[in-house]
Amino acid sequence: MPQGKPEYVPQDGLTTRERRNRPLLVVHTGPGKGKSTAAFGLALRAWNQGWPIGVFQFVKSAKWRVGEETALRVLGDGGEGGTVVWNKMGEGWSWIRKAGGEDDHAADAREGWAQIKRDLAAETYRLYVLDEFTYPMKWGWIDVDEVVAVLRDRPGTQHVVITGRDADPRLLDAADLVTEMTKVKHPMDAGQKGQKGIEW
Repeated sequence: MPQGKPEYVPQDGLTTRERRNRPLLVVHTGPGKGKSTAAFGLALRAWNQGWPIGVFQFVKSAKWRVGEETALRVLGDGGEGGTVVWNKMGEGWSWIRKAGGEDDHAADAREGWAQIKRDLAAETYRLYVLDEFTYPMKWGWIDVDEVVAVLRDRPGTQHVVITGRDADPRLLDAADLVTEMTKVKHPMDAGQKGQKGIEW
């Protein structure tokens, strides 16, 4: 894409402006670090455009204090840019599953998805960040085909970014933009734990 111009222009009857403003489904997946961070970078851009933003974190506990959350909440309440609404579901599950309460976690995930469907139908936000949303699909808590159908048929110009490892191939096929984060090297390989300002 030299100078930001596509190499291929489809014969779809759309104008350049119409094609440029199509809503996107974005997926950040893979074993490397930075999937959520990249999604929150998109949220910063959306905030700057004045877009309302809905963040839905699926496997991060309400007890966790994520750095991007604090920053985006402050920005969203600052009277400039877009609004930011932050929703947390689940009890701190991650790609490393913790024991106990799986039925409750599944129910929380399904309720989170139900809320997203309501918000999409109402066109509540212009950007949705569905953080760690690949896991409820991977674990069978939320039906992938339903997710693909709902996102395909969403009204208006609502952009959706989904993060998490092991994204289902059906989701990847439906997405407009897919980035796979690959790990080449990580401090944890040398026994170093995560640190403030880097991991959270």
